[in-house]
Amino acid sequence: MASKETLDELQPPPAVNGQQFRTKLAAGIASLVVGGCLMGAKFYVYRLTGSSAFLSDALESIINVVASSFVLVSIVLASKPPDASHPYGHGKIEYFSVGFEGALIIGAAAGIFHKAWPQILHPKALPNLESGILISCAISAVNLILGLALIYLGKRTKSITLVADGRHLLTDVFTSGGVVAGVFLVWLTGWLWMDGTVACLVALNILFTGWRMIRHSFAGLMDASDPALLQEITRILASHRKREWIDVHQLRARRYGTHVHLDFHLILPREFTLEEGYREVKELQSIFREQYGSGADVNVHVDPCTCRECPLCGRTPCLCREKPAGRQRLWTQEVVTRGPEAPRQAEEDSKEPNR
Repeated sequence: MASKETLDELQPPPAVNGQQFRTKLAAGIASLVVGGCLMGAKFYVYRLTGSSAFLSDALESIINVVASSFVLVSIVLASKPPDASHPYGHGKIEYFSVGFEGALIIGAAAGIFHKAWPQILHPKALPNLESGILISCAISAVNLILGLALIYLGKRTKSITLVADGRHLLTDVFTSGGVVAGVFLVWLTGWLWMDGTVACLVALNILFTGWRMIRHSFAGLMDASDPALLQEITRILASHRKREWIDVHQLRARRYGTHVHLDFHLILPREFTLEEGYREVKELQSIFREQYGSGADVNVHVDPCTCRECPLCGRTPCLCREKPAGRQRLWTQEVVTRGPEAPRQAEEDSKEPNR
């Protein structure tokens, strides 16, 4: 049986998760502070020009600041370890954050439509457009750098909240670019009605972005299947496969933040003692914790083999074998996620030609 010292060596040191938390926290604070400064600058541009398009850009910045505040709170809560009240941890708060941010974006779109429509029907003169355009370009450059940094840090720390906030900022950069282009055309042509039209186009764009974020949030909260995660786990299982691991089925997995929860059924030789089965389970848990860190929650349900699994079993010699050995089934995502009826198909699968 693997010793406690050996198993502890496979766990990442607590400082690793502490470093991830500090990185996420610093990124969240930077996003909030910089976002607040940029919001003030955008409202200054609106006051300078009176442009509805610039106002639409400034209103979206309010959403950025409020969302960054929520990001900061969710980062702190998501880092808390499981407790008696939340035995599966607090990681799902990040999905609430993404959904909240998406809802705020949709609210901002409604406000933009409300302010832009009068500018289309009854356009007004817009002063100081040259200065407004230059300032907006500088603001967009800062937003671009911040957004790319948040996405990079979010992927590195496996924080969907930081990634969502970064993508939101990149969306803001694209919409700001559209606003600047539209206002430049207004300045160039004198078509004042175009100012309100550009604002409405911005509103449509962020409305679509908000809907996508809400849909992603619902998928996470409802534990929707994550094909990429399942494929990754399948690859890990297949690469570490042993002859004693006859088959795997009913794999389920979900990810939230830095936490990964997975469970599956493992078929072992029925001659194994309880201690031998326990050793195989601990080995699998160590493999996944080495891959995903201490945030991995791995539950393995051990099933004894039956005569149906004999064609799949490559263990020799085997005192319990009742049928001749065939070929081992390839562990693909489709195979390992099958339901409890999967073992009954073992013999039929073993008769299929090799792929």
